Amino acid sequence: MALSLLGHLHRRGAMTAGELATAEHLQPQSVTRALASLEEQGLIRRSRDEDDRRRHLIVLTDSGAATLTRRAGTTDRWLAEALARELTPAECRVLAVAADLLEQLQT
Repeated sequence: MALSLLGHLHRRGAMTAGELATAEHLQPQSVTRALASLEEQGLIRRSRDEDDRRRHLIVLTDSGAATLTRRAGTTDRWLAEALARELTPAECRVLAVAADLLEQLQT
């Protein structure tokens, strides 16, 4: 879940804990525990929303972005190797079409 939270912050920018919980389809309490761990590791930081001082925004730190990039790169390499090893070229093309369709759903 931690990597996914970092990914949301990277793609969407600053978010509240509630917004992250909604994006992850999780209870806020679950996200709060994960955020506390990420903050302790220096991967995120909290700041007050300038428009609404009652709200706290979660922001990805430089260290968090570097961690996300490093882990995503490792995962990407593993996945590319597994696809090349386990799937036929035709299956890879089907997977590429499916990925395009999933991308359309996100926009």
